[in-house]
Amino acid sequence: MATITLVDDDANILTSVSMALEAEGHTVKTFEEGASALADITASPPDLIISDIKMPTMDGMELLRRIRQASDLPLIFLTSKDEEIDEVLGLTMGADDYVKKPFSQRLLLERVKAVLRRRNAAPTPTKEEEKQIIRRTSLTLDPMRHACLWKGDPVTLTVTEFLILEALAQRPGFVKSRDSLMDAAYDDQVYVDDRTIDSHIKRIRKKFRVVDEEFDAIETLYGVGYKYKES
Repeated sequence: MATITLVDDDANILTSVSMALEAEGHTVKTFEEGASALADITASPPDLIISDIKMPTMDGMELLRRIRQASDLPLIFLTSKDEEIDEVLGLTMGADDYVKKPFSQRLLLERVKAVLRRRNAAPTPTKEEEKQIIRRTSLTLDPMRHACLWKGDPVTLTVTEFLILEALAQRPGFVKSRDSLMDAAYDDQVYVDDRTIDSHIKRIRKKFRVVDEEFDAIETLYGVGYKYKES
């Protein structure tokens, strides 16, 4: 099990999340702001960091910036509904994923498992793991390693983005409604609207176009949903 550093200025979140993580067997160290967390992270690096963005003294963005100067420790942001700009900036700076408040404990635990699995995955898949890999011409998706390749180049996706793309790529040519993509990517206790899925699709396309300017494998069917098309 992992050692996890949890940083949030909300005492209720520190208590509830640390209890949920400890129930899964993890060791949790909690901090109410970024400066004290950074000192401990530097002295004794954890396996994973979960951090709020809006905090006193040192916010989550500054904490991430300082961490990335010295290491690639995985970090999941906790964000509020109105912090979409911060989410995009955080992912650009090197956050591994984010979870919006309010969130269910089960959703956060699944995100934690996925990020840790990606970090700890062995380089060579077993035969059973090989069966789970999705290959679609230029696209390769490895769910066990949370790895995505486009024409051999890595594309870094959040857990939610990975699940949405996986749902589309499983059946090329078949249209997936926004509701079905929400079911694939989110805990059933978490409500998100249609625009959330649209925003995720926009970010996925943007990330793929960094490695391939002509990427057009995700097609929009207005009023219906999205589909993955193979070239």
